[in-house]
Amino acid sequence: MKYLLLIYGNEAAMAAASKSDAEKATGAYMAYTEAMQNAGVLVGGERLRPTSAATTITGTNGKTKVLNGPYAETKEQLGGYYMIDVPDLDAALSWASRCPATARGSVEVRPIWPVT
Repeated sequence: MKYLLLIYGNEAAMAAASKSDAEKATGAYMAYTEAMQNAGVLVGGERLRPTSAATTITGTNGKTKVLNGPYAETKEQLGGYYMIDVPDLDAALSWASRCPATARGSVEVRPIWPVT
């Protein structure tokens, strides 16, 4: 079964991190990604650009609006994701608990609802 591991964190804190801390975080994510690749569970994943680069489309009463930047004000922002293919939720939770994001943010585990 496929799951998304949605990585949330504080963009401002990440941007303010020292070079040393940023390098440690990058190394941790590289090791985590490699572990998932070696286990054969990684389907894909990407880091996202900051919310300031986002564009949001909303619709109300049949009218569409285009908004630049983030739509919702939140303490944590979606910063990236991994898609994994594992046997069950317990396996997905196990992988999510090892994600470096859990040290400073959160990881939402969400099952994929197949379209076909």
